[in-house]
Amino acid sequence: MAPRENAASLQPGSAAQTRAREEVELIARIVGNDLRAFEELYRIYHPRLTRFLINMTHRPHLVEEVLNDTLLVVWNRPESFNGTSKVSTWIFAIAYRKALKALRRHDEPQEDKLAELRESLEAGPEQALGFRQVQKVLLSAIGELSADHRAVVDLTYFHEIGYAEIAEIMSCPVDTVKTRMFHARRHLKRMLDGRLADWL
Repeated sequence: MAPRENAASLQPGSAAQTRAREEVELIARIVGNDLRAFEELYRIYHPRLTRFLINMTHRPHLVEEVLNDTLLVVWNRPESFNGTSKVSTWIFAIAYRKALKALRRHDEPQEDKLAELRESLEAGPEQALGFRQVQKVLLSAIGELSADHRAVVDLTYFHEIGYAEIAEIMSCPVDTVKTRMFHARRHLKRMLDGRLADWL
């Protein structure tokens, strides 16, 4: 699956553009200390950030802490959103930096014991078993990547964010994102030994 722009998001008046405008409006309301606007933004981003942080840190005990630190910045400093990027880019960039900081504080490797227990979309027993096996193999391989490489893979494949936006989130050139993806994919292909070649 190659990174791609969602075709719907490119069309004027699309649902993605409407969501983007609504999120900008929520930030404007948060600047005015509107707690309901913050709660709505929290509900939108909690599941997305949780998944991103689980995949990036591989330390379940850090996820809630980093997520709360991220959203605390959104509440305390909403005026730092300057409108030059999407709200999602701004929030993921904060989460990325907070996660790196947390990883530096807790740099001991830890296995994500809950990874194989997480449920996906509902499926039949055989499909669910197959998906869990694939997920276990994949998450194990991704877990061996560096935090930067995990972030690139997660943002690309699980959040369908393009390289330019990932570069903004990670505060690095697009070429650095491409290089990280190249090395991450090469490592994953070697680790997966052809078992999930179609995914890559």
